[in-house]
Amino acid sequence: MPKTSARLLSLLSLLQARRDWPGQALAERLEVSPRTVRRDVDRLRELGYPIVAFKGPDGGYRLDAGARLPPLLFDDDQAVALAVALRTAAATGAGIGEAAARALTTVRQVMPDRLRHRLDALRITAVERTPGPPGPQADPRVLMALSAAVHAGEVLRFDHSPAHAPRTDETGGSAARPRRVEPHHLVTWGGRWYLVGWDLDRADWRTFRVDRIAPRTPTGPRFTPREVPGGDVAAFVAARFRGSDGPDGWPCRGEVILGLPASEVSGYLRDGVVEELGPDRCRLVLGTWSWAGVAAAVARFDADFEIVGPDEFRDAVADLARRCARAAEQSGDTPQGG
Repeated sequence: MPKTSARLLSLLSLLQARRDWPGQALAERLEVSPRTVRRDVDRLRELGYPIVAFKGPDGGYRLDAGARLPPLLFDDDQAVALAVALRTAAATGAGIGEAAARALTTVRQVMPDRLRHRLDALRITAVERTPGPPGPQADPRVLMALSAAVHAGEVLRFDHSPAHAPRTDETGGSAARPRRVEPHHLVTWGGRWYLVGWDLDRADWRTFRVDRIAPRTPTGPRFTPREVPGGDVAAFVAARFRGSDGPDGWPCRGEVILGLPASEVSGYLRDGVVEELGPDRCRLVLGTWSWAGVAAAVARFDADFEIVGPDEFRDAVADLARRCARAAEQSGDTPQGG
């Protein structure tokens, strides 16, 4: 049997791992009797941990939420995972970079030496998915307010500033537009936060940038949640950002026979399908937000290809060829500086 102190730490770790633990299951995991588990639970209560007992056929224990935060227990992997998450928090766009840095300092101070050395050896640089200056950060208080409304299923009333618009109009008043929305999901995309919801006034699904939202209080009545089109919020949001009216595909999709092995093409595809036709040929179907974009995506493979269709794609390839030829001719006529 392990020493009492080690057993208490193991018991606390188990109680933190899931909500309810049957007493017999705890005894089996700790390799002790149910009576010993009861005594250890009493010792943890004396240390300030709010552990409640529940009755029933599988009666057991639960680590409840308390009025004060007792010492937390993390195993080695959890501690390192927490440190990594805190170091990359600034790239989430949630406006919590400074708070995460302070939390990391606090966690590091209470780590044992062996974990502190592992943490100090980590060198992590979180990079935004898109280049350029950092985008607007979402207000953590707004995120919490939106999340609470999503969880409670309550209609949100908020002002939403349109894209590329000043915060005030010509008269000096607010340029934000009032909205009434049934909130369904908070999602992050490309370092920014968005609210996905059913716009009651427009009777349609909408995505709203969180950094442009100013919630109004109080919230509205409760609502019965609708199903996001397609049933998959991730697919729905991805489709909206690429310009599709639905979750099933890009608005422009072309097909070619490409003079490359399928194995060389598949590693560079994000939104496409490749089919092997031979050792040096494959069928490629891919899409994007414009026909010019499809043409450029195929041209980047630097290989001969045959267009299968559609005609809009064929026209876009011809336009791209003319632009490239014209640019090459113009660059050849430009005098070179000495």
